[in-house]
Amino acid sequence: MEAKDHKGLMHIDFFAGLTGDIPAAPEKGVEDIAERIRKLRQEKGLSLEELSRLTGFEVEFLASMEKNEAQPQLGTVIKLSKALDSAFGRLISGIGNQLYSITRKDERRTISRSTSQSGKKQLYIYKSLAPDVKGRHMEALLVQLEEVSEKEISVHEGEEFIFVLDGVVMLEIGEESFELEPGDTAYYLSTTPHHIAAKSGKATIIAVMYEG
Repeated sequence: MEAKDHKGLMHIDFFAGLTGDIPAAPEKGVEDIAERIRKLRQEKGLSLEELSRLTGFEVEFLASMEKNEAQPQLGTVIKLSKALDSAFGRLISGIGNQLYSITRKDERRTISRSTSQSGKKQLYIYKSLAPDVKGRHMEALLVQLEEVSEKEISVHEGEEFIFVLDGVVMLEIGEESFELEPGDTAYYLSTTPHHIAAKSGKATIIAVMYEG
């Protein structure tokens, strides 16, 4: 793809520092999400069976999340946040306590990784870019996508915007499929069935999610 050199336009090279492999998430961060889910469920007085009825997830899958044997996808976390009457950001990266957030590139926090429901296949790793803002309704994430052979379609409340930084991304929205290259963007309602993954190897995107 030939780059266009127009004065005043932001070049993709500006984002070079964002790309590359994201280090594997520290286990502590993964445990935090599992602990937040378990704690909120217990605060609500819900059993795993009741949470299963509210979300449509199997009891075994919910139990494996709380034991940190499987890590939830972002769409899964959004469904859980709705069922638990909690903000999406609280489950992902905790409650912020600031009015604004400036995050230097060496301060990005690797929050977690996501696996298939069986816990056997890693789907992506993500870093939160603004976890400290209190009362936020959007979550900005740096996401490293993996190539996957088994698709898990996601449907949940909210809206999503993605910007491809590196690699080639396969995005399915409803019945349509798109190949997105560095510099391409997509915006869609999360209530439409969708799936995103690297076409081959890995790809890196910025994702902004609004929980609705």
